[in-house]
Amino acid sequence: MPTTHVVTKDRSAVRTLLRLWPYVRPVRTRLFSAAFVAVVASCLSVVIPLVLKWIVDGPVADSDPGGVWLGALVLLLLGAAEAVLFGFRRWLVARPLAGVEAAMRADLFRHLQRLPVSFHDRWASGQLLSRGTTDLMLIRMFLAFPLTFLLVNAATILVGFVLLLAQDWTLGLVLLAPVVPLVFVCSLFEARYWIVARQAQDQVGDLTTVVEESVLGIRIVKGFGRHRSQADAFRMLAERLRGTELGKARLLGGIWALITTIPELAIGAALVLGTIQVADGDLSAGTLVAFLSTALALRWPVESIGFLLAMSQEAATATERYFEVLDAEEERETYQRDADRREAGEREAGERDADLGVPNPPDADVGGLRFEGVEFRYPDAPAATAPVLAGIDLRIRPGETMALVGATGSGKTTLTALVPRLYEATAGRITLDGEDITAMPRQRLRELVSVAFEEPTLFSTSVGENVLMGVGGSHPAHGSRPPDGPDAAQVPDTAQVPDGGDRAEALRHALDIAQAGFVDRLPQGIATQVGEQGLSLSGGQRQRLALARAVVGRPRFLVLDDPLSALDVHTEALVEAALRRVLDDTTALVVAHRPSTVMLADRVALLSEGRIAAVGTHHELLRTNAEYAWLMSGAEGSGAR
Repeated sequence: MPTTHVVTKDRSAVRTLLRLWPYVRPVRTRLFSAAFVAVVASCLSVVIPLVLKWIVDGPVADSDPGGVWLGALVLLLLGAAEAVLFGFRRWLVARPLAGVEAAMRADLFRHLQRLPVSFHDRWASGQLLSRGTTDLMLIRMFLAFPLTFLLVNAATILVGFVLLLAQDWTLGLVLLAPVVPLVFVCSLFEARYWIVARQAQDQVGDLTTVVEESVLGIRIVKGFGRHRSQADAFRMLAERLRGTELGKARLLGGIWALITTIPELAIGAALVLGTIQVADGDLSAGTLVAFLSTALALRWPVESIGFLLAMSQEAATATERYFEVLDAEEERETYQRDADRREAGEREAGERDADLGVPNPPDADVGGLRFEGVEFRYPDAPAATAPVLAGIDLRIRPGETMALVGATGSGKTTLTALVPRLYEATAGRITLDGEDITAMPRQRLRELVSVAFEEPTLFSTSVGENVLMGVGGSHPAHGSRPPDGPDAAQVPDTAQVPDGGDRAEALRHALDIAQAGFVDRLPQGIATQVGEQGLSLSGGQRQRLALARAVVGRPRFLVLDDPLSALDVHTEALVEAALRRVLDDTTALVVAHRPSTVMLADRVALLSEGRIAAVGTHHELLRTNAEYAWLMSGAEGSGAR
């Protein structure tokens, strides 16, 4: 995901921040109460100058020590009340805002799980991580402090200027003079600060991506001695982020200096004019003290405007970045609409066939896995480029295993990804036992179809839980730890696998098929925690666990993308022998690169340049197809996969 962001003229920080309202609404009572308490506490600070005026013009002028002590006690009580109210405000907002942040983070994670694979292909993981961490922290800080104090300070300044004008309107107008230049300066600051704030947050995402890739790829970094180049890449991004942050600091320092200097000049002018009026007898000393005390009490609300605007802009850009992800369209469940349309079309076709005397096709002809005129083009591909897959017509009969063979870059992996709808076919349709996969909910589709990819992915949880993810939706929560010990009975077996057996039995059966007996030699057996990405295991071990995960649920349809590529020849033979028993009862599509894997299949389909070039048995294709014979001969092809 690029870090550059296009500035739009109609952008509004207020409109952006208003998108947080659905999350804030459940806790609005406490937030409004906290704001009211803060306003009251802040207004107490502008009452203190009135008490000072009374002390100076009364007890001090009359030489009344008792009155001075009384005034001091009132000031002490006002200060204590202000402190208590501000503490109460913090207590009111702490818990609900933590809940708001948690709810937003949960929604973001839930949405990420539902976004199509094409979205994750385009976005760097570090950008997504920064939105779920740094950006949400900025939003919570905004709701806790700037949101409240923008209101509090505005109310305090308004009340303060009313008191100033009431005490002496001429001096009050002197202090009001800086309002126009301050508003102009703040508007310029807001526009410029948003740009650098957005740049900084995007750069944090880039930096997070580099750190994550370096950690996950530490073996490559060390193995090829690339630590210096990675360090240089990190240093470059860190320096760029440092420069952006310094730019933010310069802007904030500039606005702070102007917001501090201009009101100070006005206060100085008011002091000179007030002193002259006191000397002329036109103004009492107590009034001048109260006036200046009120003006000084308004210094922080005025000076904090720049700081609060900066935090608000950062929160607005964080909110914008958050909703950039949340606004991305999820995988659409259009199966009901498509099913209704398809049913109507099939009904009309059936009526036409009946009128023409055409018999209905037998059920066997629509069973199994079928590709009918399937085309696919990646969503972000230019319109002029040729599709990755074009006009795929392929039939895999019920219970049949079809090997998919092709040169590197021919589209084999892409074709297998269309079956569980990791990508959506651009044209044509795919059916399972005669039912279009777009006419069924994804959850049901992915219960029927199980997959194993060439690059196995394991999660930071136990071996058993990684395998049992293949049992639709009933595996333990990610990250939970089963009891210690190697016994398979330790795996919770309250949920049933599709054939009615218990989970421990299904797990053991799947491990046996995948020849994954090595798990019994791990420190805690199947309860052993797998390191991040499964890097604590060898490539062959990870691949066997991924294969076990694919077969543990005993699916009706199995899609395997070169599942044995990381195995040695002896283990491969054992896995093939066990896998052959599974494939007898399953309709399977297996991407194969080696003759030994091809021999698992009943028939072979040759994929060439995005099209099915030939279908037949292994021996038939060896005799009749030169490209297939060349691929099976072990000659190296060219191109990128």
